[in-house]
Amino acid sequence: MDSGNREYSNKEITVFWQPSKCIHATSCYRDLIEVFNPRVRPWINIDGASTEKIIKVINSCPTDALTYKWIDPEKNKLASNEKNSKVKQALEYESKLNNEPVRIKVMADGPLVVQGVFTVLNSLGMELKAMSAVSFCRCGASDKMPYCDGQHRKIGFSSNDY
Repeated sequence: MDSGNREYSNKEITVFWQPSKCIHATSCYRDLIEVFNPRVRPWINIDGASTEKIIKVINSCPTDALTYKWIDPEKNKLASNEKNSKVKQALEYESKLNNEPVRIKVMADGPLVVQGVFTVLNSLGMELKAMSAVSFCRCGASDKMPYCDGQHRKIGFSSNDY
C-alpha cells in the first residue's frame, strides 16, 4: 500500500482512499459533505453518515480511489460476487483477470480515466506501471505527466476548447 493511502473504519466497514487514483471529480464531497470534506483533516469522517449512504457515494467514484470492505467477512464474501463491486476491488485487486476489457472514460473538463488490466509504457517501451485504473492528463498542466494531478481545476481547463 502506498504511504499516502488511508483507511477509515466504523463498526461496519473500512473505507480505503488511494490518492494516487483520485482525479478530484468531486462526486464524493458534492454528494456527502458530512463524510467527505476536503476542507477538514482527516477529510473522511466515517461517522458522518450511515454506512448505506457512504457505500452509495463510494460506488459512484469514477476511478476507484475510494473502495470499501465490510468488517464482517461473510458480507465481504457476498459483496465480492456482485458485478463492479467496490468490495471486490478492495479485496481482489491483484487477482483481476487479464482478459478484462480496458475502459476509457473522458471526464468532462478533466482527464481520461482508463480502467482494466493494462501496463503503461514509456516512449522506449519500458514499463512505467502495471495498474487497473489511472487518470491521464488532458490539459497539459500536470506536474506528474502523463498522469493527472488535478491541475485542470486550477487552470480552468475546459473540454469545450477541443
